Amino acid sequence: MKEIKKVWLIFICFSLLHGFVAALNCTSPTPESLLDALKKEVFTKKLLRPVKRFSDTLNVSLTMRVAGIIGVNEKEQTLTILIWQIMVWPIDGLSWDEKLCGTARVSVPRKELWIPDIYISQFMDEDESPKTFYVYLDSKGHAHDGKPVRVVSACRFNIYTFPFDVQNCTLTFGPYLHYAQDVRLVQINTAAEVLEDSRNVIYTRGEWELVDIQAVTNILELSEKNYSELRYYLILSRRPRLYIVNLIIPSVFLSILDLFSFLLPPQSVDRSAFKMTLILGYTVFLNMMSDLLPVTGNQTPLLNVLILVSFALMVVSLLETVFVMNIQHSSSQYSPVPHWLSVLVLRYIAVAVCLPPQKKSNRITVSLRPPTEEMNTNTISLKDLQSISGGGDTPPEKPPPGPVLDELRKLSRDLMAIRLQIDNHILGSKTSQEWHMIGIVIDRLLFGLYIVVLSVCFITIIALWFYKTETWKSQKP
Repeated sequence: MKEIKKVWLIFICFSLLHGFVAALNCTSPTPESLLDALKKEVFTKKLLRPVKRFSDTLNVSLTMRVAGIIGVNEKEQTLTILIWQIMVWPIDGLSWDEKLCGTARVSVPRKELWIPDIYISQFMDEDESPKTFYVYLDSKGHAHDGKPVRVVSACRFNIYTFPFDVQNCTLTFGPYLHYAQDVRLVQINTAAEVLEDSRNVIYTRGEWELVDIQAVTNILELSEKNYSELRYYLILSRRPRLYIVNLIIPSVFLSILDLFSFLLPPQSVDRSAFKMTLILGYTVFLNMMSDLLPVTGNQTPLLNVLILVSFALMVVSLLETVFVMNIQHSSSQYSPVPHWLSVLVLRYIAVAVCLPPQKKSNRITVSLRPPTEEMNTNTISLKDLQSISGGGDTPPEKPPPGPVLDELRKLSRDLMAIRLQIDNHILGSKTSQEWHMIGIVIDRLLFGLYIVVLSVCFITIIALWFYKTETWKSQKP
């Protein structure tokens, strides 16, 4: 008896060294023989979990590969991707000798086996991926199930740094019904291996790029019921080249063009027309590119702020041009410039904006006083006649008649009026000249403020872009 026991112990140890004790008996190494054994020992138990006792926990090993990033909908906050889901679980009573049965694995219909009810909790739409009908069984007693899954999952997008945003979307795998003590998920591959496999098989090269994948196993506790979960965090980065070329660079060019429009003379009507044309062109450009901007009610992207600031500065510069043009063209109707305003603008602000003070004119305007009725008619007539005739010191013998003197007086008054009109037209009044100079100083001041505000806005938005992007990249899920 002792020898028989020793032989059985040796046989059992030998079987354990080979990894298992065969549960299926094949009469011949043919498919028919293996199928008969499966029908007898495995297929008849498909209605229950494939465990020996009800208290046993079934460990389902799971992994996935990202095959493609189909699309992102910022408005609906959904992510559409295509993944390849792989599950492996043991089946009690499933094992066979490869030599006796003639194969190490066999594919069987899914409907003949108990399949774990694993689903993704972030599902937002029906899975429209192709259906698979077969599952592999190996000689070690495991079932291997691999299938494509088109996932439309909920994802909370942060588009504040658009188009340099980095998104973190979660895919949570878990049983739909079974508790953690019945079905437990186990991670097959590490997150680094999943990322490497996904980059090798991914076929989309569109707007989004898969940056990183992180995996965490978790136990979800709900009302004293525990559920096993396996979470994958997908780190996605948007490729910003399309938006840089089509949105950011044109907006910057239009803002720079509006900036250099200040070099046009402020008194010219072409300057206001140019700015109005620029605003109209910018509006048409934004309407054409509106489809490229993300639409969501949660956040306003920095790019939208940049576009809004650029448009607002264009409108402000047009209003400034209208104000300066009004001063330039209507200054003759204004009251004299207050002393404090003249000192503040022409003496201090003009120096601050590097505008040289206006030099005083050396021209002297001579005003011809019209002759009065009490003036000696003979004296005026003698002088006027001498200057006109070019004669010597000898006066004429007879004074000119009365109508000639009247014509000379009328001619003198007309010449004086013409001279005054010419002086007012060329030099302008003192009030008009001061208002004109004030308009030039204000235009130069607002030009400098425009440069400062535009530079500060652009630098601030660019700094926020880089800061927020780096912050999101460094955050752990």
